[in-house]
Formats: sequence, C-alpha cells, structure tokens
Amino acid sequence: MEIKIIKKPIKLKELQKIAREQFGCLIKAVVDVEKGVMAIAGEMHSDEEVVLMEKGSKRKDTWGINLYPEKPKSEWIEFDSIINIKPFYSNRSRGVENPKIRKKIREVVEKLIIK
Repeated sequence: MEIKIIKKPIKLKELQKIAREQFGCLIKAVVDVEKGVMAIAGEMHSDEEVVLMEKGSKRKDTWGINLYPEKPKSEWIEFDSIINIKPFYSNRSRGVENPKIRKKIREVVEKLIIK
C-alpha cells in the first residue's frame, strides 16, 4: 500500500479499512505537529517520516504513533516508535516524553480523523 499524506480529514471507516488491509488492528502513522499533517499506510514509521521530510517536514516536528481505530477514542493512540528517539530534542525513548507534543499529536489526529 502506498503511503498517504493526510492534510484534510478522512473518515474513521477509511482508517479502519487501511488498518485491516495492513496489520489487522493498527495503522502506523507519523504526525508533523508543526504542519498539522500525518502520513499513514507505511510499513514502517521511518518510511512515512521520509515521505513527510521530502515534502518539507523537519525531523524535530515528526513523531511516530500507532493508531488503533477499533478502540475507544481515548485509547486509540499509542506513542511508540523508534523514530521518536531524538536525544538532540530531549526525547530519549520510543515514546513521546513531552506532554505538550503529545497534546499537539492528539489535536492533529482528532482534526484529521472524523466519524
């Protein structure tokens, strides 16, 4: 499946379909918190990040997440990706340590995925 950059809202049902076609219950995504866009449908977060960077995103603004579109909205974002290890930007784990960045990621996801 080709990586898609989501700039305008997509329906949750479309996201669920992509998840089923790829990993079953999850979809990998990379969110650019500065541009308010996200890349989805890649096999790896790093592939999605490259596509965003080719479109002008900066490494400091891109964060990898897993989305579980079948779960309740409060549980569907998992902040876990190797691309999140960014010691230069004070993030030393696969998670997203800064609560402000986690909040921005949630805001982008909620803006781009609609029922």
